[in-house]
Amino acid sequence: MSPAALAALTTFRTPLYATFGARKDALFELTAALLTTGPVPSLPHLSLAALHRRGWGSLYTALRDGAIDVPALQILVRAQPLPDTPPIYAVDCSIWPRCEAETSANRGYYYHPSRHSGGVPVVKGWAYQWIAQLGLTRDSWTAPVDVQRLLPTENATAVALTQIWALLPHLPPAATSPLFVFDAGYDASALGHAFAGEAVGLLIRVRSDRCFYAVPDPATQPREGRRRRDGTKFDCADPATWPAPTHTYTSNDARYGAVQVQAWTTLHTVMRTPAGQGQYRPRIHVTGTVLRVAVHRIPGQTREPQVLWLWWQGPDPLDLDLLWRAYVRRFDLEQTFRFFKQTLNWVVPHLRTPEQADRWTWLVVAAYTQLRLARTLVADARLPWQQALPVTSFTPGRVQRGCLTLLRQVGTPAAAPNPCGRSPGRPKGRHSLPAPRYPPLKKSA
Repeated sequence: MSPAALAALTTFRTPLYATFGARKDALFELTAALLTTGPVPSLPHLSLAALHRRGWGSLYTALRDGAIDVPALQILVRAQPLPDTPPIYAVDCSIWPRCEAETSANRGYYYHPSRHSGGVPVVKGWAYQWIAQLGLTRDSWTAPVDVQRLLPTENATAVALTQIWALLPHLPPAATSPLFVFDAGYDASALGHAFAGEAVGLLIRVRSDRCFYAVPDPATQPREGRRRRDGTKFDCADPATWPAPTHTYTSNDARYGAVQVQAWTTLHTVMRTPAGQGQYRPRIHVTGTVLRVAVHRIPGQTREPQVLWLWWQGPDPLDLDLLWRAYVRRFDLEQTFRFFKQTLNWVVPHLRTPEQADRWTWLVVAAYTQLRLARTLVADARLPWQQALPVTSFTPGRVQRGCLTLLRQVGTPAAAPNPCGRSPGRPKGRHSLPAPRYPPLKKSA
């Protein structure tokens, strides 16, 4: 064991216990059960873990009556970045399906890639927006630094702006400005206008039929009347409208084959006019760089790869090699979502209230952070049909299988449970009223 790595894990676990308020012992042991238990069919099965010394009823009591100091936990998690990694962060949403939970509030309709309702890939549930640091190496590790539940009436872009502004003062110093990577679905104009002139980089995927405009030529300006604000049109779907690229980058990647990146600078788009405001004022221009990324092949897939169109805006010099690799690494967050749902049992509990779901989500973040800190401390607990891997290549699932022995050596700050006898149960003659029903909310146009 590395003494520095062991000290980092111990230093994280002690303040983590301090961030828990009511039911802190039960919450901490529930986190330990997540670290040492694989997929379970329901929440009470976590009480069978070796490090969980309480009964199965304490799980529900901890999520119902427990308290977590979320700001303190955010600071604690943000203090554990990926080592030797530039400040690159991915922003994306993940859905917690709750289709039949009629007594759960604040549910909405969201797209789901694998579950359908009435033949349509839309489910009812809760949406959580995550921000996680990415690494440039080929592995599935990320570092989640913030998560927030989206209300059905909220806009994902507006919530992302709030999360980023709250995160920026707490980022560790770095040689380059932080770069935030977004998938399609986020408003590039609103994000670019909000961070114009700030020491923040944005890399956003845009539609393949998006249109942009160049700076108007002064020689074409009319002598009288309103001056032109848009120059020649740049249509991503029409190569005839593309001028010569300002910058070009080509390379031969081992996984993607021939890679070609073209960039057109000083192109602008316009801000969408908010509903209810006048249409006679000039719309705000947002200037940035349009990137076109074309690769020869996609690993593990036989279909023809599609061309990526990206919008970049930032204070640092244009680095095409870094930008295209940063967007490719954005898919590591999808692997983190998969690990959360399939192995860390994020969406397994049938919790009633969204507040309980928020507590459970932060417990999952705390457990995953401990897995990352224990990456070099556990032995290789591989399955018989798996190949041996070096310590630096351990996956989150393989680290989880070796955490039981490690946590027994590290110890726990949680107090041992006190026997309380048998519960008296519900008083005789008491009748519970039906729980209120909450229909899912649909966002209006």
